[in-house]
Amino acid sequence: MLTLSLIGIGCGDPEQLTLAAIRAINAADLVLIPRKGTVKSDLADLRRLICAQALTNSRTRIAEFDLPVRDAGQEDYRKGVDEWHDAVAATWSRAIADHLGRGGRVALLIWGDPSLYDSSLRIARRLDPLPTIQVVPGITSIQALCAAHSLPLNDIGEPFLVTTGRRLREGSWPPGTDTVVVMLDGGAAFQSLDPKDLHIWWGAYLGMPAQIIMSGALAEIGPRIVAARQAARAKHGWIMDSYILKRCS
Repeated sequence: MLTLSLIGIGCGDPEQLTLAAIRAINAADLVLIPRKGTVKSDLADLRRLICAQALTNSRTRIAEFDLPVRDAGQEDYRKGVDEWHDAVAATWSRAIADHLGRGGRVALLIWGDPSLYDSSLRIARRLDPLPTIQVVPGITSIQALCAAHSLPLNDIGEPFLVTTGRRLREGSWPPGTDTVVVMLDGGAAFQSLDPKDLHIWWGAYLGMPAQIIMSGALAEIGPRIVAARQAARAKHGWIMDSYILKRCS
C-alpha cells in the first residue's frame, strides 16, 4: 500500500512547523522535494533546511525532482491548469516509482496548507497508483499575514471573502462584505479598485528573512506597495505575496 502525506510547512519560517508535521516527516520512507528552477531555489532550500532540522529517522530518504512549468499564456485558464495538474501528477508518480516503488510512505512538504489555494490534493488524486492520502495542516499565509500585522481578520459578526487577484481584477469589489483577502495576485490587482475608503495590509515572503510588510490607506500606500513588489521581484527573481483589504467608512 502506498501512503502519501501532504504536510503543511507554513510560509517560510521553520519554527512554524507543527509537532504533527515533524512526526509525519519522520514516519515517511521517502520525502520528495520539488525543484522549481534556479529562480525559485529558495523554496527548495527551505524544504532542505526543514528536513535537516526536523528529520531524525535515519531510514527516511530524501529525493528531489523537477516540476513541470504551467503555460501561463494559454487562453483557456481552466484547461491550462488541468493539463498542468496532469503533468505534475505524472511527475510525482515517476518520482515515487523511481525512489520508492509501489508501496511505502512518501511525504511532500507543502508551502502553507494543502487546503487553501494549493493544488496538491487535486494532483494527489490523479496519481497512479492512487495512494492513501493523509493531510497534516500547516500555517497559512493568511494566518501569517494577520500575525505580522497584529490584525484580527474579521470584524465582529461580519463575514470576509478569500479570493484571487485575477478574480478581483475581473469582478471588482465583491458585494456583501467589507473585508477581502487576496492571494495568488501576480499583478497588484488592487490597482483596479477605487481606493476611496479602502485600507490595505500587505505582506511578501511572509515568515522568511526577506519578509516585507506594509499597511495604510490604499490611496496612499498602494503605489509604494507596487514599487516594493517590483524591487523585490527584481532582487529575488520571484515574489509570493498576499494582502487584506477592508472598507473603512
